[in-house]
Amino acid sequence: MVWSLSFDPLVPFWALTAGIVIAVFLALLTGYLRLRGWFLRALTMALLLFALANPAIEREDREPLTSVVAMVVDKSQSQRLADREQTTDEATESIKKRIDALDGFELRILEARNSGTGNGTEVFQTLSNGLADVPPERVGGAVIITDGQIHDIPENAKALGFDAPVHGLITGAADERDRRIVLEKAPRFGLVGSEQTVTLSVVDQGRGTGPGDQVVLTVKRDGDVVSERIARTGEKIEIPVAIAHGGDNIFEFEAAPLEGELTPLNNRAVVTIDGIRENLRVLLVSGSPHAGERTWRNLLKSDASVDLVHFTILRPPEKQDGTPINQLSLIAFPTRELFSVKIDEFDLIIFDRYVRRGVLPMLYFDNIARYVRDGGAVLLAGGPDYAEGGSLYRTPLAPILPARPTGTILEQPFHATLANLGERHPVTRGLPGAEQDPPAWSRWFRAVDTEIDAGHTLMSGPSETPILVLNREGEGRVATLLSDHVWLWARGFEGGGPHVPLLRRLAHWLMQEPDLEEEALNVSLRGPELVVERQTLGESVNEVTVTSPTGDSNVIEMTEQDPGLWRGGLPAQETGLWSVSDGERNALIHVGPQNPREYTDVLSTTDLLQPVSEATGGTAQRLRDVGGDLDLPRVVSMRQSANYAGNGWIGLKATEASVLNGVDRYPLMIGLLGLALLLGAITMTWYREGR
Repeated sequence: MVWSLSFDPLVPFWALTAGIVIAVFLALLTGYLRLRGWFLRALTMALLLFALANPAIEREDREPLTSVVAMVVDKSQSQRLADREQTTDEATESIKKRIDALDGFELRILEARNSGTGNGTEVFQTLSNGLADVPPERVGGAVIITDGQIHDIPENAKALGFDAPVHGLITGAADERDRRIVLEKAPRFGLVGSEQTVTLSVVDQGRGTGPGDQVVLTVKRDGDVVSERIARTGEKIEIPVAIAHGGDNIFEFEAAPLEGELTPLNNRAVVTIDGIRENLRVLLVSGSPHAGERTWRNLLKSDASVDLVHFTILRPPEKQDGTPINQLSLIAFPTRELFSVKIDEFDLIIFDRYVRRGVLPMLYFDNIARYVRDGGAVLLAGGPDYAEGGSLYRTPLAPILPARPTGTILEQPFHATLANLGERHPVTRGLPGAEQDPPAWSRWFRAVDTEIDAGHTLMSGPSETPILVLNREGEGRVATLLSDHVWLWARGFEGGGPHVPLLRRLAHWLMQEPDLEEEALNVSLRGPELVVERQTLGESVNEVTVTSPTGDSNVIEMTEQDPGLWRGGLPAQETGLWSVSDGERNALIHVGPQNPREYTDVLSTTDLLQPVSEATGGTAQRLRDVGGDLDLPRVVSMRQSANYAGNGWIGLKATEASVLNGVDRYPLMIGLLGLALLLGAITMTWYREGR
């Protein structure tokens, strides 16, 4: 209960003030003149003004509120080093029991984790969020259990938003030592085939360390060792790295461990360089003119990543019609330059309805076969030409071609359908319209009958005749499209068909686009989740193991999303290099910044937290003494004080916050009591005047 005196004037405040001034003036004047009864007149005026002020006694019914104490537990990655996690758990449980034993305190346990944004350990942001709904006058203090490596410490105590002690209880030992790699400069992009330079240094910290020591530095690309060199601690070193392929090239730089160091995790730095390919070079050779001759040209010219060289054979050597040379707009076909000198500069060679007419000597076809086995790619888009005597199969290309023509041309309407393998192959998987029977695309009317010697059949025609066959030959790839009617899809006949995704995927598979590999294990980051995808032509996949940057392994469940595509995932709660393996294939991905603040310095310390703790009257002290024994402070309740810590104890502020449940008001000058006082004063004044 709280008692107090309040006023609720019956007249305006200005009138009451004027009355008081007049009354005081009259009282002083009559007192100075020593008039009879001046004191009683003053008393009567005072009682009258007191009645007009309407005084009352108020009784407040208040309920005291508890003081809120926040205990922030650091759950960042650096807290998993050495015995810090065990120390944190023991200290959390013990401090919780000691605070619960105090009367008038409410404990909130908050966990500070890595945000994944590269900002490090944000303990005070967690503290602010956890106390956002608590009035500042109710905050009784904060206890932070951490290794001291906090990256959002405010510049001064006023930024906390409350007036209460902040205590830091530090895990880890005072005699720790550690080695780490510091990235000084790293490129983000690089042309495939070029060399980029990464600048870094090896730094030793803690007991008994210093600059100048020699250390072995290992360089890996995509998990494979590419070089080793000697570096000196404290000195910058420039390391050239080769960009081997398009997409992410993941380079790891790992320093040999330091004896007795805290952790080898930050001995490794990861740099992800996005390999950018120069425009892919495609040679398109069109032979027999036909209605769909421009289909390939238009498709390849529309692809900004492709440089197209296109030749059409309109005048074979045997054609001599007497046309003067100066009237011909045609240029000579540079066979030697294309198929001998510069053949290795092309990523793909396409023969579209090409008929052997002596334009290319047999020696060049043998050179093309060698080009494929060494890593090149050939696509044969054939029609009747492939079944006739001038077929490319009757050249030195025959050993690398997967489909052998029988000499029969099938001319009848049919729908090109996906073969069983085509439903799972990334080139044809999920083609728009393939889910219907028959497929929701137009018919074709001609196909070349062949027998398959090698490779995979992805699309079939009439009587299960192969239409699209893919094969790997040596280091290169070969594809045969055994119908020349794909142009009907491009022209919109009977609604057309998915010629753009089909032909584009086919061309990029031939040029070894990683996303179109039949057997592949890929990992990517989608928001906060790590997504693992397994592409396969098989009916099942092996279990996939994901290893976190700190070495924790998890087996994730893979589910089939589409035929041939399996997917699984888990939250990426750690910053650093994640590895994925299914026993046969491996994939890597780096989560977060390349040089994360969390591992910039992992030695435990009281220095960072000490200034803000002392400014609030708290302390920052280690939880383990020199002998390694746990040394937990006592927790005591205190009133307002300048110092909330001492030898072996920490204090929490007991606030006086309360909530008002109700108010009872008792007027003093209204009713019989007020009337009696006024009448009594007037009567005594009259009596005194009458004597």
